[in-house]
Amino acid sequence: MGPETGLTVVIPKSYKSDRIADLLSKKHRWILNVLARYGRIQPHQSDQPLKSGDTLPYLGRELEVVARQCDGNAESVNLERNRLVVSLKAGSNRLNMVLERWYREQAAQVIREKIRKLGADLRFTYGRLSIRGQKTRWGSCSRKGNLSFNWKLIMAPESVINYVIVHELAHLKEMNHTKRFWQLVGRHCPNWREQRKWLNDHQTKLASTLSG
Repeated sequence: MGPETGLTVVIPKSYKSDRIADLLSKKHRWILNVLARYGRIQPHQSDQPLKSGDTLPYLGRELEVVARQCDGNAESVNLERNRLVVSLKAGSNRLNMVLERWYREQAAQVIREKIRKLGADLRFTYGRLSIRGQKTRWGSCSRKGNLSFNWKLIMAPESVINYVIVHELAHLKEMNHTKRFWQLVGRHCPNWREQRKWLNDHQTKLASTLSG
């Protein structure tokens, strides 16, 4: 489901096609609400280059982008209060690229540290941990216990990041979304419904920010 494509139904081969109409009928309120939400959101167009004065979300805050020309070839990003100060070499048009690289580095650092602490608190063990640029997922847990998270989570508030991490860690115990799974999530993230709603409400904006 997306603002450009509308509703797309993907079903497994074993699913009977004559049941689709009934399924859509049961979910029609949810479908209409989500489509309406997409219509209200004006996402940042990732194919448009950023410029000084634009804003980007970071840990739930909106930060002003300030691009500066610098001597030499070193390009960097510094977080200064409510600004992202980007140093670019003269004539460079790599603002988007430099910012995305910085966001990915921050995401890896923040998420890995949170995983370390939450995993220890929950006494869960996992396999490999990777930070990627998934198009449709914020996090995943494989049956081998490998965890993967979307680097764009770094744009969300820390409480939302914590929820996604707890969600995937819970899959290490319950590889499903049954009542027992949500009870496990709720023990470690009591306000998970609120965090999930925030992510659902902002997913289009986050997904379309930077080139990803």
